[in-house]
Amino acid sequence: VQLVESGGGSVHAGGSLRLSCAVSGLSFDDYGIGWFLQAPGEDRAGVSCISSSAGLTYYTDSVKGRFTISSDSAENTVYLQMNSLKPWDTGIYYCAAIPVQFLRLWVLDDRYVYWGQGTQVTVSS
Repeated sequence: VQLVESGGGSVHAGGSLRLSCAVSGLSFDDYGIGWFLQAPGEDRAGVSCISSSAGLTYYTDSVKGRFTISSDSAENTVYLQMNSLKPWDTGIYYCAAIPVQFLRLWVLDDRYVYWGQGTQVTVSS
């Protein structure tokens, strides 16, 4: 199993980025894919999660209306479109795979079984 993030970078506040998580070795029928942010000096925190098989998406309150998660099953890729970025969105973004039976616990990082290496996002004011 492999999850590979890409699309990070540096933007000014108000800008946009689209993160990608390329997944191999597992089925979207069996796993949801979540995005986590590790801000400087802080623990990882759940940002969003999607299960294409269940037709479910989840967002933490701070990104609702700004971020959109989506998946392309043909490409085995999950995207996180981030608009109206704020300086506090800065950090390392990780994608991770969670078994579908734990989807309602999506914010708990210990429920995820596979992780990517992360991609850095820096938002300057």
